[in-house]
Amino acid sequence: MTTPPTSARRMVDISGEEALYLLGGASLGRLVYEQREAIAIRPASHVLEYGRLIVRTPVPAAALSARVAVTYHADQINPTTGTGWAVTASGLAEAVTDEGEAAHYRRTLSGWAHGPHDALLRIHPQTVAGYRFAHAAGSGGAPRGAGRPASR
Repeated sequence: MTTPPTSARRMVDISGEEALYLLGGASLGRLVYEQREAIAIRPASHVLEYGRLIVRTPVPAAALSARVAVTYHADQINPTTGTGWAVTASGLAEAVTDEGEAAHYRRTLSGWAHGPHDALLRIHPQTVAGYRFAHAAGSGGAPRGAGRPASR
């Protein structure tokens, strides 16, 4: 069931700090990068540590050079109410090459493929943008703050 078209909705910018908070409470997203002069989008799992995103995604290692610009997107949107949030982080990514560190993240993050198409990347976000999707005032939608991850 989806939100009827008569429901008034709004999209509200959020701060980079709040966007990182929301991203830290999520575990799945999408990696966007350029591959052979085309844009590629792959599913990914992630963890936010020390202001950096560690991402596990089914990308051939050859598709990503030593340091490449990527975009990472995650969201949580309720299909019934249309409320939730979306966050996009862009920056340089590098492969996680330390064997001990890579083994840790392979245990921590679920993957979709194994072998040469199982990449671990460290993204250094240079820009982070986010939005909350809410009902317009007086439209009887979800309470303010809906869509925020549960506190731990």
